Amino acid sequence: MILGASSFAGSLSEIASELDSVELYMPKLGVYRDSVLQKDILAAILDELSTFDLNTSLHAPYFADVPTYPKDVVVDTASMGEREFRLIRESIELASELGSNAIVLHPGRFDENHEACFDRMVSNLKVLAADAEDSGVMLGLENKEGTSTGNMCCEVNELIRAVEEVNSDNLGATFDIGHANLTCGGDSTKLREFAKTLAPHVVHVHVHDNGGVWTNEYDGDEHLAPGAGKVDYTVLNELKGYKGIFNMEVFSIGDVRSGKEIMKKALGTC
Repeated sequence: MILGASSFAGSLSEIASELDSVELYMPKLGVYRDSVLQKDILAAILDELSTFDLNTSLHAPYFADVPTYPKDVVVDTASMGEREFRLIRESIELASELGSNAIVLHPGRFDENHEACFDRMVSNLKVLAADAEDSGVMLGLENKEGTSTGNMCCEVNELIRAVEEVNSDNLGATFDIGHANLTCGGDSTKLREFAKTLAPHVVHVHVHDNGGVWTNEYDGDEHLAPGAGKVDYTVLNELKGYKGIFNMEVFSIGDVRSGKEIMKKALGTC
């Protein structure tokens, strides 16, 4: 089992002292200014990263309509132009340079014509998957939370449909257990079935906790430490044969420390 955490959980040295992997969260890494990659800032981060023995994954820019998300790196995979393709390709190029295990992509947004939006997303993902193939990296399309409106691929069957229609060896699924818990309304039986159904396509895993219900705070997507909400982490054992990273998307090293003990117990490695 490879345990990791997102770069916003703490400093690289703190993450390296606790875990085996870090997910470079590109939108909030401080490497973009007015949608332009600041190569000197990125180089300094990579110099520090090189001093640690850490596996890596990347989280590419995505769509978010919240004050804490930088507007200059918004990407909706159902509506992409030159700027959006460049932003994702910069993550692909960096992942190739680092030998990263996976690049996380968010599904697109839909309007009144859901099917047309889905088709545009698939078309864009086919282009990105070809880029990923050229660079020798893996993309993981993430399931979003069903408590949020406007996001595609909240339900497991639509996520699988997207992956299968792209039909590339370089695009699989990122299983986000916190998002799936919200989509399943906190029902552990439904969550287990979600994981079992998605398992053959999973190339990366996101781990965080919540109460399984909509709230005013981020539609219930609280990103709590594993064990602080109602997620049943033994569900992860349904990912038969998965050997990749279990990345904790939490906000502090304290959450990392408590969360990794819950993960080890759930996966039977302690």
